[in-house]
Amino acid sequence: MKLCVIPARGGSKRIPRKNIKEFCGQPIIAYSIQAARKTGLFDHIVVSTDDDEIAEIARSYGAETPFRRPAEISDDHTGTNAVVKHAILWFQENGTPVDLVCCIYATAPFVQEDYLQLGHDKLIQSDKSFAFSVTSFPFPIQRALKITQNGGLSAFYPEFRSTRSQDLEDAYHDAGQFYWGSAKAFLQEHELFSNQSLPILLPRHLVQDIDTPEDWIRAEYMYKAIHSSI
Repeated sequence: MKLCVIPARGGSKRIPRKNIKEFCGQPIIAYSIQAARKTGLFDHIVVSTDDDEIAEIARSYGAETPFRRPAEISDDHTGTNAVVKHAILWFQENGTPVDLVCCIYATAPFVQEDYLQLGHDKLIQSDKSFAFSVTSFPFPIQRALKITQNGGLSAFYPEFRSTRSQDLEDAYHDAGQFYWGSAKAFLQEHELFSNQSLPILLPRHLVQDIDTPEDWIRAEYMYKAIHSSI
């Protein structure tokens, strides 16, 4: 069985009610549900939440909410893996074995079914534990600066200050959209950022982390720009 898990707890301090806040015309969680449904890959698309309003909205867009997320994995410090493990175990304890799982974040309005499909295909064709979305940094990380205690600037990597940009190794970061993995890998808590994971490379214009009001505004501008040209 292939399971999609969308974590969406009710508490959000920096952007209140973030997971169901309206984003370009619909609750932001709707984009993740819709992308998952368009793939046709999943036997169950589940929103894991501790919040009745989120659950109701999730069901209205075609997701399932077969359980309420326990309070002990609904606080600020709970990691994604604990939420996914809980969902896998719930299905298994209710008589439905799980083979593959894809966790899609609720605040990922740029997630696309083609990349979800690509992640699925690359994972099942490999012997890896995970396949997840990454994108490249727009500027060489070797040229990163820090502000010192006296208000000045210092290089994180002074050894690269004279190296040409084109000679520096490309660097990538987690795009924060989706994470494919075997149920076994999630349950056994395999290391995500390791050689046991495959990168699904996204273009930078399809990636925006949404943690602050400023992020939200930028994401809406990006979404409108992309869809105005389609």
